[in-house]
Amino acid sequence: MEDPEEKLNRIIEARMKLKARFEEKMKQTPSVADDVPKGSGKPNRHGMPTIPIGQTATVKWPVLDLGYQPTIPLDRWRLTIDGAVENPVRLTWKQFMDLPQTKDVSDFHCVTTWSKLNMHWIGVSLIDLAALVQPKETATHVMCYGYDTYSTNLSLEEALKPDVLLVHTFEGQPLPKEHGGPVRMITPQLYAWKGSKWIKRIEFLTADKLGFWEDRGYSNTAYPWRNDRYSD
Repeated sequence: MEDPEEKLNRIIEARMKLKARFEEKMKQTPSVADDVPKGSGKPNRHGMPTIPIGQTATVKWPVLDLGYQPTIPLDRWRLTIDGAVENPVRLTWKQFMDLPQTKDVSDFHCVTTWSKLNMHWIGVSLIDLAALVQPKETATHVMCYGYDTYSTNLSLEEALKPDVLLVHTFEGQPLPKEHGGPVRMITPQLYAWKGSKWIKRIEFLTADKLGFWEDRGYSNTAYPWRNDRYSD
């Protein structure tokens, strides 16, 4: 069995290599580099207006899903990470929780025009999961799958941003089932449909592929500060 400290050092080293590989592409994404973002309010930590165009801040956290909220006991929950990677894995709950844990406060922008601000999360960053499996040089995108049959795609320059997390805790409590518990993905720099609820698999791809809503007319890129809700 690998020593925990050696495992952590290996993840950190691989994380830094991934960061260097995609750093310039991340800097050029619209949610970071757009010089004419649309929205209102003071700049957020990425320099974008706090409230993107067409959004209204809400205190409540509305529930949206495909009409099915799966129940996944922790002893049966698994996360598969495979595809164009060197070391595919299938993590149990304990293995997932043994990975480096990230705390963050970020905003949540739903395509249905509401935004919930300053949400407190704990989870595992996707870049740390990527470091664990080591994406091949040919990998360009990921497809995320939920236990509810949902799927959604992201480019690696979006997926590997440090605030993209697989969260299990919200405001100090286990993530509620109706919001995707035990684990969901969050994508603070994109509309929230890009973060799969009840996540069970992350597939690294060598070419882009449309997910559930993208295949039904939603934008493939989903940038809130460009009102990028639907495909042309």
